[in-house]
Amino acid sequence: MTPRRRQALLAAVGLAPVAVLGVRFFFGDGLGAEPIETVTHVTGEWALRFLLATLAVTPLRVAFGWRRLAPFRRTLGLLAFAYATLHMLTWLALDQFFDWTYIVEDVIERPYITVGLAAFLCMVPLAATSSRTMIRRLGRRWITLHRLAYVAAIAAIVHYLWLVKADLLPPLAHAAVLASLLGWRLHDARRRRS
Repeated sequence: MTPRRRQALLAAVGLAPVAVLGVRFFFGDGLGAEPIETVTHVTGEWALRFLLATLAVTPLRVAFGWRRLAPFRRTLGLLAFAYATLHMLTWLALDQFFDWTYIVEDVIERPYITVGLAAFLCMVPLAATSSRTMIRRLGRRWITLHRLAYVAAIAAIVHYLWLVKADLLPPLAHAAVLASLLGWRLHDARRRRS
């Protein structure tokens, strides 16, 4: 299988949770008693999972010599952005009905929404500069810019932690994964300097 086909397969598999939501909506339980909340939760959860998977590519590649992982980083990052966009659109369209007065009020008065919006805004330039053309055009600045992925992940986890009311285990598990990835990055940076 060619690398391009592998990436297409990853993208198709990565979109499976959206397909499951569609099947549940049309043929299953209609997404339960709170369908908007279900869609919001599922899209947010998968955005964070794909973002963490994107950040895990380099540590896994370096630690285990899995060079074939590198080409999947872009696809994983775009999946993270796609789910983050669906998460944002669900809130804007289905929850707030594009009522900008309520939207601005929510952003100002609810810190978890403020930090969630910050996470999304950090991801926008990452998706916009993910093409090979932009990588060449930005040169070394591309690497600096794409460190925003860590800022986005931290903000997304804070958003998740502030949002949940009872079960803190899922956001804490994501936080532990991110902490280990950040720890690896710091260790790798020190190793390169010495």
